[in-house]
Amino acid sequence: MYTIPTRKQEALMFELETKNSGDKLLLILSGEMDMYYTPKFKEEALRAYEEDPKDILIDAKNLNYIDSTGLGGFIHLMNAVKQNSHTITLADLQPNVKKLFTITKLDKLFILQGEA
Repeated sequence: MYTIPTRKQEALMFELETKNSGDKLLLILSGEMDMYYTPKFKEEALRAYEEDPKDILIDAKNLNYIDSTGLGGFIHLMNAVKQNSHTITLADLQPNVKKLFTITKLDKLFILQGEA
């Protein structure tokens, strides 16, 4: 049995906050990044990047879960960023999330920093 998230639940399950941090665009993620929330991530992160293209730092210490569509969202963003010779650094990944980046060898594509 599964539950389809309502708007109220949706607000609690995934959040993306964007901040301009000098020479980097800071994306703060929290909650669960899955097939329901990845489209929001792709849209909002890409919009923020296109408004002010620069290296991206993703604070992922409160990102508790990610599935394959979430990984695809990161790859989608990386493709846009690489066109302008910028980088994406993922900071403070939870061990279970970091493990997915390692297993899929995405740790070679992104800069991983620290562990939550």
